[in-house]
Amino acid sequence: MLTLFLILFPAVAATLIFFLGGERAKQAALLAALAELACAGYAFFSFKPDASSQFAFDYPWIGSLGIRLSAGIDGISVLLVLLTGLLVPFIVLSTFNRTYKQPATFYALMLFMQAALMGVFTARDGFLFYLFFEAALIPIYFLAAMWGGDNRIPVTFKFFVYTIFGSLFMLIALVYLYYQTPPTAIAAHSSAIADFYKLNLTPQAENWIFWAFFIAFAIKMPVFPFHTWQPDTYVESPTPATMLLAGIMLKMGVYGLIRFILPIVPLGVETWGKTAIILSVIGIIYGAIIAIRQRDMKRLIAYSSFSHVGLMAAGVFSQTETGMQGALIQMLAHGINVVGMFFVADVIFSRTNTRQLDQLGGITQSTPKLTVYFMIMLLGSVALPLTNGFVGEFLLLHGVYTFNHYLGLAAGFTIIFGAVYMLRMFQKSMFGPTTSRTESFTDLTTSESWVFIPLVVMVFWIGIYPHTFLKVTEPAVANLMKYIGTTAVSMK
Repeated sequence: MLTLFLILFPAVAATLIFFLGGERAKQAALLAALAELACAGYAFFSFKPDASSQFAFDYPWIGSLGIRLSAGIDGISVLLVLLTGLLVPFIVLSTFNRTYKQPATFYALMLFMQAALMGVFTARDGFLFYLFFEAALIPIYFLAAMWGGDNRIPVTFKFFVYTIFGSLFMLIALVYLYYQTPPTAIAAHSSAIADFYKLNLTPQAENWIFWAFFIAFAIKMPVFPFHTWQPDTYVESPTPATMLLAGIMLKMGVYGLIRFILPIVPLGVETWGKTAIILSVIGIIYGAIIAIRQRDMKRLIAYSSFSHVGLMAAGVFSQTETGMQGALIQMLAHGINVVGMFFVADVIFSRTNTRQLDQLGGITQSTPKLTVYFMIMLLGSVALPLTNGFVGEFLLLHGVYTFNHYLGLAAGFTIIFGAVYMLRMFQKSMFGPTTSRTESFTDLTTSESWVFIPLVVMVFWIGIYPHTFLKVTEPAVANLMKYIGTTAVSMK
């Protein structure tokens, strides 16, 4: 029943906050998010590393059709449950020095989104997954549309159209798979994801199902060339919504690749997997080059996120155990790093009213705490050894290189380019002479420091002792490789 609680509790808390209202909404939201973190942490540390679903529930939904309310946590989803529980309280805490209109609605939407994300990462029924996949879109749409920048309406409309368009392809594929399952004693067909794994589809069917799922998930991540909604949406959204988008929501796409595409359509992956990797590698290089040219801190971080997620997708499609493990741990690491980086940009904007690098400088002279935290989050983002980014990127690059040496070498440019644009951002914003906007810059407040401290702890924990997390996912990844039909690369 723990999984059911993880889904329902933030939704119930959001409902209460919405109807109770008042200026204490942020405190109530923080308490609810911390309670959810405690439960997610308990689920992670109580999880027994194997390939089975744990803390599961299963109830009839549309019983005569074989559609069920079924969810549980396995080795593929456990890190994402932890990530969702971990980030939301610190995203809420990051708003404590900010004032938002209609605060009850603002924080209720954040918790509703957390509930939907928990549903996505734990669903064991295909249609239940689709329900939560779409439900996660609604809160973030309103967060961006109601509290975003001046250009928020056309930007959020574009984001909404993109994601709905992609989801329609996924729904068509799910309906087709549902009708391919054999009838059972109590229902005409089954929509359980595990039953989809057992289907023997024709090569032609697998090819079009591959593209139906890939388009849906590639838009969500995003992967080149389905990325054009992302930079504007990240920039125009309020920073807490941007953190939710980049830190957690884009992981739904990578998770979908692992959960649906690889085990359900292995022949489709064999035919089109290299094409998907090529698109991902193009995105890695393209996103990094565009990031180098950015002057707006938030837009720079948005393009860096686009570049990093391309490497995750490439690692998944390498069809190796190292690539899969790398994608899972990198989703955790990237979520931590990108939330930290967006919060840095928000702190600087709150004090200077600008994110333009050519209007900043000299901040480090009066901000020892911000300087240290900024540098640690930056080093994690550029994959310095002993930080969280290094573990995931090493495994991902190993997986891609194993699949194809040339693609692996091309993907490796993500580390070089990443160092260029991140260190450039740090140098231009933190060093040099102060400007009229930065001469009275103040260091972090207590609440701002408490956002960074747990993120910094996770940066070093994952970087120094990744076995804590890899051991949990390894049995489930090894089991998944059986459906892919490739020779797993041993992690031992």
